[in-house]
Amino acid sequence: MVAKISIGSSLYGALSYNGMKMNRDEGRVLGANKIILPADGNIDIARMVENFNLFMPKTGRTKKPVLHISLNPHPDDKLTEQQYEILAREYLEKLGFGEQPYIIYKHMDIDRHHIHIVTVNVNEQGKRLNQDFLFRRSKRITAELEEKYNLHKAQREKISPDMPIRRIDPAGDLKRQVANTVKMVGMRYKFQTIGEYNAILSLYNVRCEPTDGKVNGREYHGLVYFATDDSGKTIATPFKASRLGKFASRTAIDGRFERSKEKIDVAPTKRRVADVFTVAADKSDFIAKLKEHNIDVVLRYTEEGRIYGVTFIDHSTMTVLNGSRLGKEFSANAINERFNNPANAPTYIPDVATPIVVPPIEPTRDNTHSDTAQEPKFDQPSSSQHQSTGGQNQHTVTQSVSDFSDYDLPIPGLDLFQQGQSFNLDEEEFRRRMQRKKKRGPRHRF
Repeated sequence: MVAKISIGSSLYGALSYNGMKMNRDEGRVLGANKIILPADGNIDIARMVENFNLFMPKTGRTKKPVLHISLNPHPDDKLTEQQYEILAREYLEKLGFGEQPYIIYKHMDIDRHHIHIVTVNVNEQGKRLNQDFLFRRSKRITAELEEKYNLHKAQREKISPDMPIRRIDPAGDLKRQVANTVKMVGMRYKFQTIGEYNAILSLYNVRCEPTDGKVNGREYHGLVYFATDDSGKTIATPFKASRLGKFASRTAIDGRFERSKEKIDVAPTKRRVADVFTVAADKSDFIAKLKEHNIDVVLRYTEEGRIYGVTFIDHSTMTVLNGSRLGKEFSANAINERFNNPANAPTYIPDVATPIVVPPIEPTRDNTHSDTAQEPKFDQPSSSQHQSTGGQNQHTVTQSVSDFSDYDLPIPGLDLFQQGQSFNLDEEEFRRRMQRKKKRGPRHRF
């Protein structure tokens, strides 16, 4: 039997959580101590709070007087409601809370039925009860109860490096599944933006959203996680990162962004994607062939069906990369043109599959070219200029459609589509400025 203890400050919040389960017919009250339960079974949360307050001092130093405990027997232990209540009362007695006011609930929201207990850790004199080694004592008590009542030994599920990550099962314990998914993804994969983080989470029906705001004049920055169905629709109340664990917090995820920057090697993924990109017959073939190379691709669409975001998830290197990180030729705009507008798509891929076509000019030392040149010293063919323009349009689409506008930002050092030496922005602007001065005529001072 696994016991989970949460210590908090909101009595109303703990009672409301269990009341919500009852409203959904997913929970019921099994018993209480020093709390008056209505005969009709209709629990009034405000009245329950008043009942608890009768046994608590009006003032006190304890900032977190509420204990919210869940007792989780092994799934193979099929217990009656009376047996659940006996376990709960004996557990509290051994823990030193047997004389406190408390309510015992049974939850049936998942196949593994379990118990929730709401109590307080201060007595009528305002003195806090002994909480020394609380969690250690709790573990010892659950082991004693398993032995006494011949229950299966249940342990917390431990996450191992080789444990597979599975999609969310709507019929299971959503909070536990979301927490495990977030923990394992964070342990194994490297990503640098919230968009890339969401791309890998989406494979397992989880979504993450930043939450920023002010409470009592103080700014906060957090994350909220959602369990979704296969189409991406939310199927349950969202979970704050604090409910899942420190590993899911904004601070932890931002830290992973920074650490990933030093560890990511783009080259292996880029090479495999380029090999598939040149031979794929259509979008479906592109996705299928990438999967054969152990790479998933997540495409995001506008309402009109245009691809505005693309992310590659390389399970071999455990790396998540927006298309533009591989190069402009793999950005959302390029992918859209390749598969949605094949007539407008370029017929070759610079610096990846075939050599760049050089215009017939007399070679000089400045015009020599190699496959690894990052800024060619000649004017690009018209197809390259067209793709560059497409990249600019794509940036506009992404800004207007998605909150995560980093999907298609160009990455320094990978831009193979810069204007050649024949066009200089500074010189052009200077020339136009001079022309405007000539039209206005010289200025005279008096």
